[in-house]
Amino acid sequence: MCRLFGMATGPCRAHATFWLLEAPDSLEEQSHREPDGTGLGWFSEEGTPCVEKAPIAAFEDADFARSARRVCSSSFIAHVRFASTGGLSPENTHPFEQHGRLFAHNGVLGGLDALEAELGDYRSLVKGETDSERFFALVTKEIDAAGGDVGAGIAAAARWVAREIPIYAINVIVVQGSEVWALRYPEQNDLYVLERPAGGPSGARRLDHTGAAGRIRVRSGDLAESPAVVFATERMDDNPAWRNLEVGELVHVDAQLRVDSRIVLDEPPSHPLVLEPHAAASQQPA
Repeated sequence: MCRLFGMATGPCRAHATFWLLEAPDSLEEQSHREPDGTGLGWFSEEGTPCVEKAPIAAFEDADFARSARRVCSSSFIAHVRFASTGGLSPENTHPFEQHGRLFAHNGVLGGLDALEAELGDYRSLVKGETDSERFFALVTKEIDAAGGDVGAGIAAAARWVAREIPIYAINVIVVQGSEVWALRYPEQNDLYVLERPAGGPSGARRLDHTGAAGRIRVRSGDLAESPAVVFATERMDDNPAWRNLEVGELVHVDAQLRVDSRIVLDEPPSHPLVLEPHAAASQQPA
């Protein structure tokens, strides 16, 4: 399934090194289906959103994803895509940027004609073919309707799709400047959060996180001395403080690294989506 990663470091900008697809080291690993795209997003010191991404196919050179990228920011978002909707192109590769925000998604939505009709003029924000980017445009529309309240916009958009169109999952991470929001809905896919003190449990370790499937790896020596809040689709180290978000839980990390959460969806989807085989394969853990 698609891999999501988000991290906030609050008032302390941190250097972090990312590998979005580590080189396979066994025939078993080589037999796994390659991802369909990788991307990394962060914010410059001036607050400008930055995105570096590329579609990756099994028959293409994956050097882009396997090369280390070292960036400095107070927030980060990374995504490894296994496509369910839309072909392999930069326009369909996460993360997406709209109105100065970055967004990545893990899940599948149906009823895209109805979703596009709901977007109205916000349809112009959509550059690719994915359900993810269309949902992001709905989030952007609802944020504007809420006077710029990002959490309210995410909640309103999630409630609309849960009520109106077929849905498998809408696990999302949204980043704006130094703030990060994460939503898990419904129960099909996991999304974990870790509130990590400076140095981790021992108080002396740098951050060194690796997904079990070797898809996203991140290191930061700065976080031996500074705290962070991390979101990921799987536990990425042995820290016992990892917690799976509740179904319908929206977590917000502010610019001072304060964390709050609330349940914004407490009912199952009105139209649960039964996936066809290709889309179902994209949602399976490695």
